[in-house]
Amino acid sequence: MTNVADEMEYDERMAQFRQTRLNPFDRGEEEEEDGPQRGRTPLQQETKKELFSGCLIQNSDRTMDLGLAEDHFSRPVGSFVASDIEQLKLAIEECKKLILELPEHSERQKDTVVKLIHLRLKLQELKDPDEDEPNLRMVLEHRFSKEKSKSVKQTCDKCSTIIWGLIQTWYTCTGCYYRCHSKCMNLITKPCVRSKVSHQSEYELNICPEIGLDRQDYRCAECRSPISLRGVPSEARQCDYTGQYFCSTCHWNDTAIIPARVIHNWEFEARKVCRSSLRYLALMVPRPVLKLKEINPLLFNFVEELVEIRKLRQDILLMKPYFITCKEAMEARLLLQLQDRQHFVENDDMYSLQDLIDIYSGRLSCSLTEVHTTFAKHIKLDCDRCQAKGFVCELCKEGDILFPFDSHTSVCHDCSAVFHRDCYYDNSTTCPRCARMTERRQDEDTKDA
Repeated sequence: MTNVADEMEYDERMAQFRQTRLNPFDRGEEEEEDGPQRGRTPLQQETKKELFSGCLIQNSDRTMDLGLAEDHFSRPVGSFVASDIEQLKLAIEECKKLILELPEHSERQKDTVVKLIHLRLKLQELKDPDEDEPNLRMVLEHRFSKEKSKSVKQTCDKCSTIIWGLIQTWYTCTGCYYRCHSKCMNLITKPCVRSKVSHQSEYELNICPEIGLDRQDYRCAECRSPISLRGVPSEARQCDYTGQYFCSTCHWNDTAIIPARVIHNWEFEARKVCRSSLRYLALMVPRPVLKLKEINPLLFNFVEELVEIRKLRQDILLMKPYFITCKEAMEARLLLQLQDRQHFVENDDMYSLQDLIDIYSGRLSCSLTEVHTTFAKHIKLDCDRCQAKGFVCELCKEGDILFPFDSHTSVCHDCSAVFHRDCYYDNSTTCPRCARMTERRQDEDTKDA
């Protein structure tokens, strides 16, 4: 897309063309004899010979054939007819030939490229005229919002062509970010993947579950257009997530990390996926739907970082009761430090794909360790109320105050009492606190009897 400076330069050159009467569609003046007559310059006389009625300049060494572009842009708005599209197509082809024939990086070649862009924009405008479109449209569970951006770097997900934001109306789905021209919306066949994420929040956990092109009747899994591995009539591209084959319109060779490969192989290499899988995986990546200890419990034996993260998450869950009963902690909103990973304060066994990616890169270990340190500092040093909820080891009755998240402690599974780890495992007696509670219940039962 040309910028404002290009358009001003273009208008200036068009004015020069009008002054020299180089418009091949301007037949209001008869052919004149050669020579400097009526104030005409030698250049104007030479150029006049190269024009013929209704056609482009035949001499490829000159850029005067772009008078056609000037003629189309100078017409009043709304005066185009069906023949204008054919004439623009002819002008574009001739302009492309001229660009190839002109010297590389010459000023004439650059000017010709600018005119070619204008011609193509005008042709696109005639094919897709600007109409009043609604701001919101609903198609197959997509909730499309009309875009105001004039960027030309967007690509239509339906027809795979560039969206010319300056002259075309286009929409983006607020759920799955599907982009398309206004004219392509009635051709959409794929429902919004946001609904699939809401109703089916489960990954495909088999690695590239291929079923073969014959099971697809040698057709694209999405648009059902004919495809084959030989590329006739269209190239078959496999999606590494679903294992299905797609045409080049539905599969743009985008890449994404595959959850099944991460869980089973701890492999994070991005693989090629189709457009619908790309959007689905992007929406699913922050959702905690992976229960690793059920899907692949052996993974903790081979990935040390996972063991570290699991211990930090378990400690945070032990700290949570201190915070929800502490006024200072609630006012400081300490738990909101994990608002981007809310599941960390709810359980210790569910992971999102983003969690696993961050564990692999080392980012999660650093950030979670920092949060763990902040939480522990509040409970053990900063807050008197939280310190008062500590424990004294009833087995040795020595040492400092203990907390369940300390690394050298053990917690009774029945009453949650905290002891030194060495004392708890070395002592053959039962938990003293559990024994007192049992004795107290027996006494109450005796009184009631």
